[in-house]
Amino acid sequence: MRMRLLMGLAVTACFVIIVATGHAGEIKAEMENAKGQMKGELEEAKGEAKALKEEAKGNDMKATGERAKGNTKGAMEKGKGKAKELKERLKD
Repeated sequence: MRMRLLMGLAVTACFVIIVATGHAGEIKAEMENAKGQMKGELEEAKGEAKALKEEAKGNDMKATGERAKGNTKGAMEKGKGKAKELKERLKD
């Protein structure tokens, strides 16, 4: 009786650990994606701020370049976040 109870508890504990570990991977994957999105938006905001500064000086060409650089860096960061998310999901 006691042995059966211990085996049942052991199997249940293993199941809980497996499920919890799988869930932790999902959370980490979502966090990686969120971090990438946040960094991407930050880079885009930096580019926009630099562009506005250049426009205030009257340098429309430089402003366009700064805006484009910010958008490019932002897209790159968002892509990195998505790649890290997929990498975490594949680990499971």
